[in-house]
Amino acid sequence: QVHLVESGGGLVQPGGSLRLSCGASGSTSGISTITFMAWYRQAPGKQRELVARITSGGTTNYADSVKGRCTISRDNAKNTVWLQMDSLKPEDTAVYYCYAVTFGARTYWGQGTQVTVSS
Repeated sequence: QVHLVESGGGLVQPGGSLRLSCGASGSTSGISTITFMAWYRQAPGKQRELVARITSGGTTNYADSVKGRCTISRDNAKNTVWLQMDSLKPEDTAVYYCYAVTFGARTYWGQGTQVTVSS
């Protein structure tokens, strides 16, 4: 019902910035019932971890490791979510995944986009 596609990843030097985007497509009924969207990341050999999430009402939550350095936002239609990342560090290197939950607890994952922070 819902397909998530991420974009905006790439190679950036430490201290740089990236803006990740995630677009939700599919059935209108599925997209309209998204309750919250989130960004997760997974580095090699590590568990996937929550980076940030935003509810349909605009409430946001951030992992302690990125507080003050990233901002999650979504459009009024609640079908697009962005993650603005600033002051990037090498430890931010990971595959970043978009995630969405619809009413009824159906979950969806994007394919992931690679973020590499290196000199």
